[in-house]
Amino acid sequence: MPTSPEPPGPAQRDLDLYDIAFLAGGGRRVAETALITLRDRGVIKVRGSRARPGDTPVEQGEIHPVERSLAELCAELDDIAVLLDFVRRGPEVVLIRAQLMSDGSLTCFRHRVTALGRRRLAQAQARGTWPAHVFEGSTALKDRRLARTLDNASLPSGLGRALARMGRALDSDHGAGGSDGPDHGSSGGGGGGGD
Repeated sequence: MPTSPEPPGPAQRDLDLYDIAFLAGGGRRVAETALITLRDRGVIKVRGSRARPGDTPVEQGEIHPVERSLAELCAELDDIAVLLDFVRRGPEVVLIRAQLMSDGSLTCFRHRVTALGRRRLAQAQARGTWPAHVFEGSTALKDRRLARTLDNASLPSGLGRALARMGRALDSDHGAGGSDGPDHGSSGGGGGGGD
């Protein structure tokens, strides 16, 4: 009785660019790949640590859901670190992870790449269909300025991230008016209440 090289399981689907990016580097790599792809198409422009809508309109029929999400967010958010974080945590990337788990390419616990996932990743890299940055990240980019931007685009973790988001929320609500500098006025308050 012949043995199959892979254990029986769900039927394998063809992996697309973003499936491969997830296997190579997780949700962050998916977001970076979408940013680079849209920049190369002219859908977005990257200037320093900022991303803005580009001159080329988004074609709804030919765009991947991750790319659509990033393009739409780019109109609202311009900080690349925040943009990548939103896309990385978005429902489109969650769906990619779920599909990779269901076809056996990722483990259900901790979402680690399985032997099948590593084999599929190696096969995709050997075919040479996708750009090197999908597999190797920003180190494979020829545009060193963009590579540095992506390397430096990270949000603080934990409390720092929450405070940064709160600060952005307050800035957008109160950005039009106010003082020219930090508030050094009295805020009231008082000491403790001892008996």
